[in-house]
Amino acid sequence: MPKVSSVIVPYASYLRVYEPLAAFPEPERDHWARYARRPDRPSYQDELRRSLADLLPTPPVPVPVHESSDAFVTEVDAVLYVCPWRTRLRGWQALGELAEELPAPVLDAVLPPVVRRQAAQDYERWLAGNPDARPWIRTATWQVPLNWFVLVSDAERRYDKGSGEVPPMLRYRTPMVQARRRTARALRTLRETIDEGPLIDGLVDVGRWLEEFHPRSLVELDYGGLVHVLPAAELDGDHSAADVAEGIEALRQGDGAAAGEAYGRLVERWRAVRDRRSAN
Repeated sequence: MPKVSSVIVPYASYLRVYEPLAAFPEPERDHWARYARRPDRPSYQDELRRSLADLLPTPPVPVPVHESSDAFVTEVDAVLYVCPWRTRLRGWQALGELAEELPAPVLDAVLPPVVRRQAAQDYERWLAGNPDARPWIRTATWQVPLNWFVLVSDAERRYDKGSGEVPPMLRYRTPMVQARRRTARALRTLRETIDEGPLIDGLVDVGRWLEEFHPRSLVELDYGGLVHVLPAAELDGDHSAADVAEGIEALRQGDGAAAGEAYGRLVERWRAVRDRRSAN
């Protein structure tokens, strides 16, 4: 079980939206204001540990019984921003995607069909009363989807090699207005220069998701657990956001050769990451 669970959860990247406290209605706003003052707020690692812990019982608990009341909190220019975990909602959504991630025998071993059916029924009932629900966090295993890099710029890249007990970290953070503007510009260019496909579809989906949030929110792209599987030299040299921006700009200028070179660097880099998954 630990080996299987390590494939599902730790080597994941995250796209998060932090909304300003004013975006939340009462009494939730008051809850988050009080929560932000807590000195014992959980960390990114705590969220991961709790997710893994739910996979250990027999049968496993694929979706928490109760919704999480935790969040990631940050303060920028004296404004408090909150990114609720919404672990239960994300668990339901991730469960629906597992069939595409794992072979059927492995999936049945990790989460028996009866467990998955019960969770799907619970989600359907819950969704009927919460039709507008959406997560503040998106997750991708063993990759960072290329459309996520459209939202950020290389200048917003923050890489820390870590030391001792401090793990390495690679993140981008950008204002929502910038993320939306980059998404719209990229979509115009892609639709004018390439055929409809997964890249455009994925970007449309992300763009619609971003529209659900307050315009003064922050968007964060976090390599998450991927920093534990990639060598420091590869992380240090990873400027995928710059490659994506270069490729899109080359398409806009009609330079197919330059666009192909940028895309080639991205494909080679992320194919190597996915190959490590197969090696496990």
